[in-house]
Amino acid sequence: MEMNGNNYPPMSGAPMGSLPPGTAVFQFRGRAATWFGTQILGVLITLVTLGICYPFAVVLVERWRAKNTFLMGRPMQFVGTGWGIFGLWIKWFLLCIITLGIYSFWVYPRLSAWKIENTVLN
Repeated sequence: MEMNGNNYPPMSGAPMGSLPPGTAVFQFRGRAATWFGTQILGVLITLVTLGICYPFAVVLVERWRAKNTFLMGRPMQFVGTGWGIFGLWIKWFLLCIITLGIYSFWVYPRLSAWKIENTVLN
């Protein structure tokens, strides 16, 4: 497999040189009103369930972010589900309680990796 200068495989699809002039490689089209509504719903889900259903709030926010993000004009899509990480979240939640929050330093990178791994290009 041919690699580019960054040791990453080349992107499939249209090569960078074939983009129409003025086309942004990355574009974000989200607006404040929909962000606010999404965040309020996520906070309510989290507070009402005392943090246990936080994975569902994460999915809600990540779907909004992906839906409003475009790479070379193509929309992103978040394919993860709340149930897909629920078991891990319960484990992480309990470990954070047991370690008085110290385990949260491990949770954030793992949750970030899960978000990225479940975001695809449409």
